[in-house]
Amino acid sequence: MAMATPGSGSSGGRRRRGKRHQPISEINVTPFVDVMLVLLIVFMIAAPLLTVGVPIDLPETEAKALNSETQPITISVNEAGLIFLQETEIPLEEVVAKLDAIAKNGYKERIYVRGDKSADYGTVMKVMARVSSAGYRKIGLVTLQEQTQ
Repeated sequence: MAMATPGSGSSGGRRRRGKRHQPISEINVTPFVDVMLVLLIVFMIAAPLLTVGVPIDLPETEAKALNSETQPITISVNEAGLIFLQETEIPLEEVVAKLDAIAKNGYKERIYVRGDKSADYGTVMKVMARVSSAGYRKIGLVTLQEQTQ
């Protein structure tokens, strides 16, 4: 015959009525959010300065600036009619091939065309026509905001 020992059964032993102090297992995200906001501000200020290094005298307009989430692909035409993809000079015939090689999102990639205000209008349009005929539809012209006095 088996004997019941105290504490071995569900009804035989005493249970503590007080609660145990358990460690708090929550993560305080406030410092994380503070750091992320500071980084966001730093990148918002630094991002426009890092886009393209080809010196171009852009025309001014009254259009508002676009919001940009990622680094865009930029094609520049300087005053001498030379074409640059990002910062590398390329001939007009190679624009589409080089663009296909660096476009991460395929034909949905946003492409900015920067034309010097003294550049030949025909050269800028040839670049845009080649890019458009290759299947890219998100093409934009880059200008400076007009300074009002």
